[in-house]
Amino acid sequence: MQPDPTSSKTSLVAYDSQTADDRRTDRWHHRGWWIAATAAVGLLAALGLFARSGLAQSEAAPAGSPRPSLTVQAIAPEAQDWPVSVAANGSVKAWQEVIIGAEVGGYRIAEVTAQVGDRVRKGQLLARIASDTIEAELAQSVAAAAEAAAQLEEAGLNAARARSLADSGALSTQQVQQYLTAEQTARARLDSARARVQADELRLKHTQILAPDHGVISARRATVGSLAQQGQELFQMIRQERLEWHAEVTAEELSRVRPGMPARLTIAGAEASAVVGQVRALAPTLDPQTRLAVVYVDVPLGSPARAGMFARGEIVLGQRTALSLPQSAVLLRDGFAYVFTVGADNRVTQTKVTTGRRNGDRVEVLSGLSPQARVVAGSVAFLSDGDLVKLGS
Repeated sequence: MQPDPTSSKTSLVAYDSQTADDRRTDRWHHRGWWIAATAAVGLLAALGLFARSGLAQSEAAPAGSPRPSLTVQAIAPEAQDWPVSVAANGSVKAWQEVIIGAEVGGYRIAEVTAQVGDRVRKGQLLARIASDTIEAELAQSVAAAAEAAAQLEEAGLNAARARSLADSGALSTQQVQQYLTAEQTARARLDSARARVQADELRLKHTQILAPDHGVISARRATVGSLAQQGQELFQMIRQERLEWHAEVTAEELSRVRPGMPARLTIAGAEASAVVGQVRALAPTLDPQTRLAVVYVDVPLGSPARAGMFARGEIVLGQRTALSLPQSAVLLRDGFAYVFTVGADNRVTQTKVTTGRRNGDRVEVLSGLSPQARVVAGSVAFLSDGDLVKLGS
């Protein structure tokens, strides 16, 4: 029986197809093996790096050894002599403010030679009032005085003649008395005329408004062309340029203040940090409204203080030793003051302290701290009680 060519061909095709599938399967198995091998090698490399990193960390920081949280500088409190003072507020005022006015009235102001802020000397001309009318009145007074003098001379001669004839009987007693009375009347008229001359001379002198003392002009109301009235204020002057600080203190503080004590004023906006003055006098009474007393402090000439300024300051009572720290070493928390002291194991302890005076950038510590303590100097806001720190220079 002859073989079927069709079945033979079918078997060959099936065989070729099976062979191709086997080859495809072998290729996929081979590729998967390489992928798995590559992943295994990468995993081993990562494990090796992790092991080496862990070994380096274990060598750098042994197990159980904490790391410092901050590098700080430790300082000791300083004992310094600080001034003991009384704080006060008050205004700066003129020591004496002189009112310069007109002593003649009804005359025109002809000239004004001083302005606000001018420094003037005693006797310097500040303003001039027109004097034409007064000069004319003075000339009239002088003429009247000369006439009175001539009348007195004539009356004197008549009185002398009457005295010489009184005993001869040539003149009656009444006539002699008339001549003597006429002499006295003429003398009184002359005295009156001379007084009028003096008054006019004084009025003429007062047409010149002069500085009564040296100082600085603080106000001017004189205007050229206006009529000056007698007693009218024309200028105000700070006498001798002296200023004083009216420092307000309590009754208890007043009892500790004495004349001659130094005082420091802080002037707002001034270039100098403080103006040093001296207590001149103490007020004998207290203000019934505020229950405060005024301490008068002389302000030195040339200071930046000006009349009318408000100033804060302190009156220095003496010296007292203070245990102090920089302000950066004191932490204010919950209304209390704390410092961090460093122990022998370099761990910090939060310590509550009581603070007092301030002097520049330093704070007085009244209690809670030993003079031998080591205190963290700064960055205290980043620390907590028990933190480990590293001491730096």
